[in-house]
Amino acid sequence: MTTFLPSIPEVPAPLHSIVAWPPEVLDTWMRRTQEKLNVASFGLPHLNLRAPFQTPLDAPALVAVFREALRGQTQFEVRIRGWKYLPHVIFLECELDDCLLDLHARTLAVGPSSRAPYDGPDFRPHLTLALGVLTVAEPVLWARVRDLKPPVDRFTVQALSLTREERGEVVELHTFPLAGPGDPAERDWAGPDAEPS
Repeated sequence: MTTFLPSIPEVPAPLHSIVAWPPEVLDTWMRRTQEKLNVASFGLPHLNLRAPFQTPLDAPALVAVFREALRGQTQFEVRIRGWKYLPHVIFLECELDDCLLDLHARTLAVGPSSRAPYDGPDFRPHLTLALGVLTVAEPVLWARVRDLKPPVDRFTVQALSLTREERGEVVELHTFPLAGPGDPAERDWAGPDAEPS
C-alpha cells in the first residue's frame, strides 16, 4: 500500500529593504492624506534605496554586510519632484541625484539577494501614497491627488534602516545613523548595538 503525504508548501523567504524614513511632518501628512482618500501603501511611508529583496543571509549577517556597504555615508538631502501616476500606484517622486544613485548601487551590491526589475536603470526613488489602485478608480484618485502640496519639498536623511516584512508589516531590524556636519566621516557601527534590535 502506498501512502501519499501532502506536500508542505515552502515558506517564502521574507522581504528585506533598506529605507529612509521621511521627517515627522511629511510622514504625518502622508498618513492623513491616505486616510482622507481611503488608500494605503505597504507599511509606513518610506523611501526604498532598492526594491524589497530576498536573501539567504540571517539578520546579523545582513546587518554586517550593510554596515560595510554604508560605511562612511554622511547625511544627505532628498528633494521631492512631485506626484507621479503609474498603473495601480500613485507616489511622490524624489530627485535621483548622484548620492541616491551611489547609495542604490551600493545597496544592490549586498548579497546574495534577489533583484527586482525596477532596480538598476529603472530605479525611481519615491514615497508611495496609494498602492493597488483599481484601474477604474485611478483617474478619479489622480484628480484628487495631483494638486496636493506636501508640507516640505526636501528633507535630510539622518539614518537608514534595515527592515523585514513580517505578517504584512514592515519591521525595523537595525538603524544605521549617518554622520552629520561636524561628526567624524565614519561612525563606529561595531559597538554594542551591532546586533539587530
